[in-house]
Amino acid sequence: MKSLLFIATLLLALPLVAQAFETAACGWEGSDTILGNYSDIIATIETSAPVYNGSQSLKLVDDAASGTPQAFIGWVTNLNDDDTITASFWRYDDTPGAAPSCRIWGHWNDDPNDINEYSGSAGGLSDYGPGTGWDMVEYEWIVVDGHTGFVLEVRTYSNAGDTVWIDDLTITAPNGTTIIVPEDVVSLERQSWGGIKASF
Repeated sequence: MKSLLFIATLLLALPLVAQAFETAACGWEGSDTILGNYSDIIATIETSAPVYNGSQSLKLVDDAASGTPQAFIGWVTNLNDDDTITASFWRYDDTPGAAPSCRIWGHWNDDPNDINEYSGSAGGLSDYGPGTGWDMVEYEWIVVDGHTGFVLEVRTYSNAGDTVWIDDLTITAPNGTTIIVPEDVVSLERQSWGGIKASF
């Protein structure tokens, strides 16, 4: 009994080791727009309203006759099963309950040399947003089935010519992964989740 008590006390006395994370952020304050796309979508930098933060945002115009255009705005590689990826961004549309709208989505990508490689849907959030201006959307994915890469999508639901805007992207993944976002990258390595939050 004393041995068990000693072990329990020793375990409680050991410092807790927080999992280290890396994060990358993009506010589209430079000239880069997206990393890739599926179907026809026109991506440009918006320098007038609507902009959520800073002086620019990402403008996405549906240029497809049908389907669901996808803008690839993040790419995470060197993943392992049970790794967690968290992503968030601000989105803008002003059409409640109608097109245009967009949601946060993703797919697996197991080729670290080709962002266009598709290894199956990773799913995402079914919420399309309120359509009343800016709102923040966030989702968490857990890596399964031996996948080693992940691509973050802005999936648009609209008619040809419809427009949505995106701003202030943040992606967090475990230390040792590689996170790529369009331009103005902020990388915080070997941070606890609390440390990452404090940096923003």
